[in-house]
Amino acid sequence: MDNEKLLDRIKNMKIVPVAVLNSVEETIPKMQALVNGGLPCAEITFRTPCAAEAIALAVKTFPDMLIGAGTVINAEQCEKAIAAGSQFIVSPGFSEEVADCCKKHGMLYLPGIVTPTEAMAAISKGLTVLKFFPASNYGGLKTIKAICAAFPYLKIMPTGGISADNILEYLAYDKILACGGSWMFSGTPAEIEEKTKKAVELVKNA
Repeated sequence: MDNEKLLDRIKNMKIVPVAVLNSVEETIPKMQALVNGGLPCAEITFRTPCAAEAIALAVKTFPDMLIGAGTVINAEQCEKAIAAGSQFIVSPGFSEEVADCCKKHGMLYLPGIVTPTEAMAAISKGLTVLKFFPASNYGGLKTIKAICAAFPYLKIMPTGGISADNILEYLAYDKILACGGSWMFSGTPAEIEEKTKKAVELVKNA
């Protein structure tokens, strides 16, 4: 799947669940919960040592899911994520070495930004779809609108502080590609499935 089709798929889903997995054993039941809830997508973060193994297992077990790697902060992690089968790479900030690694592999990269300077650094690498993180700490939608006024060709995926209480406000702005969030990815697999179903229903007509 090429990067434009990946972006279209992300846009259609409207939510990218941010998944922190503390053990490989959590992977299948929790990914299955997202699928059962109607959201076959996950950004599995590199915050835990099992991330690459969990990504590889998720990709193998759920070939129709959109599986990406999050919290990727250097080229070494990026190479591991790509080798594991990640379909997109997400960073909390902008990393030139991760951008270069993704370009080398033709991989979709969504770097984090919160300022015009960071946006310009990403744009200089040809990146125009950016993560805004942590959204709630840096002015949320108000700041996103100010940045997009300066760079009207940007598309933004806000993450951080996104919840069922505010996601519709974000999605109503036409520069928002989708929202990253972790609120549905907590509790047991059954609880994740139920929260995911509610999230999907909430954004269905956004």
